[in-house]
Amino acid sequence: MMRIAICDDEEAQRALIEKYLFEWAEAQGLTLETVTFSDAEQFLFDWEEDKRYDLLILDIEMGAINGMDLAKRIRKEDEEIPIVFITGYENYMAQGYEVSAMQYLLKPMYKDKLFTVLDKLKKVKKVETKLPFQTEEGMVFVAPSEIWYVEATGHYSTLHTVEASHLLRHSFSEMLKRLSEQNSYVQCHRSYLVNVQHVSAITKTDLIMDNRVKIPISRNSYRAVN
Repeated sequence: MMRIAICDDEEAQRALIEKYLFEWAEAQGLTLETVTFSDAEQFLFDWEEDKRYDLLILDIEMGAINGMDLAKRIRKEDEEIPIVFITGYENYMAQGYEVSAMQYLLKPMYKDKLFTVLDKLKKVKKVETKLPFQTEEGMVFVAPSEIWYVEATGHYSTLHTVEASHLLRHSFSEMLKRLSEQNSYVQCHRSYLVNVQHVSAITKTDLIMDNRVKIPISRNSYRAVN
C-alpha cells in the first residue's frame, strides 16, 4: 500500500498525475491511495491531522503559499518524507537542496519521468508483500504493517486495520502462527495479538492504540509486554 499526496492548483494537472500514478501502480501490482489538494493551505490543514504519506508531489507555482514554502514547513516536522516538485521553470532547482527534494519534474510532465521516480521510491520503501486471509466473502490481502490487532472471535478471529475489520475463517492460534515471524507483534492477552507499531501508550491494564482503542493486557503478560 502506497499513499501519495498531490498538491497542485490546476485541476487538469492533478487529474493527469493521478492517472499516471494509477497506471504505474497497476503495472506494479500495488495498491495505491491518492489524496489531492488544490492549494497549500488545504494540504497543511489535512497534514495536521494525518501525516501518513509515502510521497508528496507539489506544484511550485501556487497561490499565497507556493510549493517551495510549503516544503520548508513540512521539513520542520518531517525530514525524511520524499518530495517531488512539479514546475514549469528550471530556476527553482537550486532551492531544492534546502528541502532535500527527491526530484524535479518539468511541465509538460511525461509519465516515463514520473515512473522512474516511482520505481526509485519503491526500491527505497521496500513495499511489503500482502498476506492472504480467508473471510466468508472471499480472500482479503493485507500487509503486516497495516494490521493493528487480531482478536479471537469464537472459533475464528477478527483482523482489525485502521480502515476496516475482517472476520476471518482462521482460528486465533492459526493467526498467532502466521504472524509469529513479524517481530512487531506481541500477544498481550489470550484473545489479542497487537502490532506495537500502532500502540501509543501502555498502562497497567491496557495498550492504547493510535486510534484510542484500548486492548486489555492480562496480568501474566504485563511484564513481557512492557
